[in-house]
Amino acid sequence: MGSTMFRIGGELDVRRLGFGAMRLPTGPGSDRDASLAVARRAVELGVTLIDTAHMYGWGANEELLAEALHPYPDGLIVTTKVGIARSASAAGWRHDASPDGLRAQVDHALRRLRVDRIELLQLHRIDPAVPLADQLGALRELRTEGKVGQIGLSEVTVTELDEARKTVDIASVQNRYSLVDREHEPVLAACEAAGIAFLPWRPVAGATSGVAADVAAVATELDATPAQVSLAWLLARSPVILPIPGTGRIAHLEENVAAAGLHLSPAQRERLDGLDRLPTQD
Repeated sequence: MGSTMFRIGGELDVRRLGFGAMRLPTGPGSDRDASLAVARRAVELGVTLIDTAHMYGWGANEELLAEALHPYPDGLIVTTKVGIARSASAAGWRHDASPDGLRAQVDHALRRLRVDRIELLQLHRIDPAVPLADQLGALRELRTEGKVGQIGLSEVTVTELDEARKTVDIASVQNRYSLVDREHEPVLAACEAAGIAFLPWRPVAGATSGVAADVAAVATELDATPAQVSLAWLLARSPVILPIPGTGRIAHLEENVAAAGLHLSPAQRERLDGLDRLPTQD
């Protein structure tokens, strides 16, 4: 499987299996208490990279993580994403990666997370109405001011990644990718060639019955779960992959983290590598 650690942007040492906080309920009461417990348990289990975003509850997820974990232990990186704003549209959101919009979102994130600097800030989506160089130029200025450390992108093509790197160093890419969804294989290859961290979102996706049977067979051989096999496959797939599976349950969190210790044999890896890329079923 290779190293269990990765250095993002040549500076941030993190374990390669992180945690995505999107699924944590942020409302009051017992659900919130459970979310706080999950976030704290992730850190207890050794997770050093937690992913959130302004879009997750429009800041509520960031506030939840601060309540659970601040003051943050040494070595913990809480990464967030900006570039999307709330909207009255049917989708409920709109692009907003204008320089003023990005600056405002970063300032809000700093306040919600109770930090002076966001060590890894990711552009949630490229705004088609704003020149890419302007979007990344604004983030570069925030980095110069010390409000941002490393800069990442989300849901980009190889061409967009190449274009972005002309303006600023890119430390991470967060694209959808899993055992059964390899649409962004070219982006992963580009990241691997450049030493850029690749954070697959939706890393454990359900599959059509044929693929699920193959994954289940490997899981049985390893006395593991299909989800653990999917995560182990990602870790073995490329040394730059840092999966960020999310869950609202401690038992599921513990299962996911344990996948870092799962070893796939060459034959098992070959079997999983060769699965057809069939549509996922959530």
